[in-house]
Amino acid sequence: MSSANEELIVDEMSQKIIDAASYLAATEGVHTVNVRKILNHLRITNRVFYNRFHNIDEVLKIISENSILEVRKSLKFHFDENKNFFEQIMDEVEKTLIISYETRMNFAHYVFENDSVSESNYKWWTEEIKKILNYAMKKGFIIKVDPDMTSYAIWCFIRGFNTDAIGRKIPLEEAIKIYRYGFKFILNGLKA
Repeated sequence: MSSANEELIVDEMSQKIIDAASYLAATEGVHTVNVRKILNHLRITNRVFYNRFHNIDEVLKIISENSILEVRKSLKFHFDENKNFFEQIMDEVEKTLIISYETRMNFAHYVFENDSVSESNYKWWTEEIKKILNYAMKKGFIIKVDPDMTSYAIWCFIRGFNTDAIGRKIPLEEAIKIYRYGFKFILNGLKA
């Protein structure tokens, strides 16, 4: 095992370890992933693993962060002036829900636990939501609102809905239907 002050190796094998952990989590559940399973899956030794990572949590954290970045990259809030603003918002948030299901279902507990304590993730989301709110107010699509308070409320709704739906393993199609029904109330309350 490497000590905390030793420099770890970052190479192709590091990525293979991450990929193996991701595969095992997807097929067996994140709660079952451990160093021994990765070693057996890749047919490598303890030394190979511990020269690259301090522990399994380091690997899972990388997978979690990659999942969060994947969701962020998928969002493109560019609005078509010829389409209904509110339907475009509904579609974008639905896309977030779908990607969350695809990338997080097996990492639900781990990802949401880490995500919930991440100040940078909170700031990123609320800033993105504020941009949309400011755009919508400028265009006259929504009533004048406090962007800070409203972005926080919307973030809580989306995150809370996502967490619950994934945690309770609601089928994706049903979750989308319920999400669209509930989020419509928020959007209707914002309309100018």
